[in-house]
Amino acid sequence: MNKLMIWYGELLSQKSLIKRGFLFLTPGMLWLIIFLVLPGLILIVVSFATRGSYGELVWEFSFENYKRLLGYGIFGWTPDYLLILLRSVIVAIVTTALSVLLSYPLCFFIAGKPERTRYLWLTIVIIPFWTNMVIRTYAWFLILAPEMPFARIAAFFKLISPGMPLYPSAFAVYLGMISMFLPFVSLPLFSSVERLDWTLVEAAQDLYSSNVRIFMHAILPQTLPGLSVGVILTFVPAMGMFVVPDLLGGAKYMLVGNLIQQQFGTSRDWAFGAAISMGLMVLTMFSLYLYKRKSKGVDLI
Repeated sequence: MNKLMIWYGELLSQKSLIKRGFLFLTPGMLWLIIFLVLPGLILIVVSFATRGSYGELVWEFSFENYKRLLGYGIFGWTPDYLLILLRSVIVAIVTTALSVLLSYPLCFFIAGKPERTRYLWLTIVIIPFWTNMVIRTYAWFLILAPEMPFARIAAFFKLISPGMPLYPSAFAVYLGMISMFLPFVSLPLFSSVERLDWTLVEAAQDLYSSNVRIFMHAILPQTLPGLSVGVILTFVPAMGMFVVPDLLGGAKYMLVGNLIQQQFGTSRDWAFGAAISMGLMVLTMFSLYLYKRKSKGVDLI
């Protein structure tokens, strides 16, 4: 016997309610299947295929692309691709960590402003998003040019030769990456900072806690939801970023995003590019899993 339920003032049986819920879920599920699940499955299949003589896909399935990704080729083993993957992880971790370190004081600064000007400051933070990413990256060429103050100061301290720009370099890559992803951390983190319960901070101060303990036990647990969203929104795209390393790092600083772009572009090796993409996805998911396990240990004490 079907149970009768009230749904927004309408009397429905359990069967009718399930049917209506299924109809509401269908568009979203179809969207995910068509634009997320199917491309992922196609990518998996292509990663096991073979590149033809003219760059076409040959449907001869093997593990050669994954062996090549691990460094095994016709000339023996080489760590080149593994080093690119490792460098990509390091760049993503450093970019995320520095963005978090910069976002906390920025969010507290904005949260301390009067409410009528608070959202004006937030608007200033997101203004860079109104410009194309490539244009923003090219803007760093002007900022880091030899005649600008940054390059002159670096030349004065003998960090670079006089008349040389600060790019291409790892410093320029990190600078560009942080400028791209800082709002991705700041905006969700601000939503947590704005709702901070200051009575817990005051209680920690009354108990003569150090500033580090106040942050770890009274502030960090309260801002952890916004921080987790910001870390994910920053780390995942930073792992696959190729525009900033390509322009500001040049050929000296290749990341996995540049490697994938190269395989699908100039090299026309789609099978190997798909294998690298799968490796990137596995590496990203594993890193997020480790972050999730570590973040569970932060509790409000």
